[in-house]
Amino acid sequence: MTVDELMREVLALDAKARASMAHALLKSLESLSEAEIEQLWIEESQRRSAEIDEGSAVTVSAEEALALARARR
Repeated sequence: MTVDELMREVLALDAKARASMAHALLKSLESLSEAEIEQLWIEESQRRSAEIDEGSAVTVSAEEALALARARR
C-alpha cells in the first residue's frame, strides 16, 4: 500500500478515528532527534524549492502574505 492509498483510507474514517490517528502521529514525532528534524526540514525546503522551479507553486510577496494574514485575523 502506498502512502497516498493509506491517506485516502485514513481520510475516509470518521472524525474521532482521524483525530485519534492524528494525535498518535504527532506524538510519534516528539521522539525525533534534532538531526532527524533538521533533515526533515531540509527535505521540505528542497521539495518547496522544486515546486517553485517547476512553476507548480504559487508565490506571493512578503507584503501580500502579511496582508492576507491580517485579513484573516
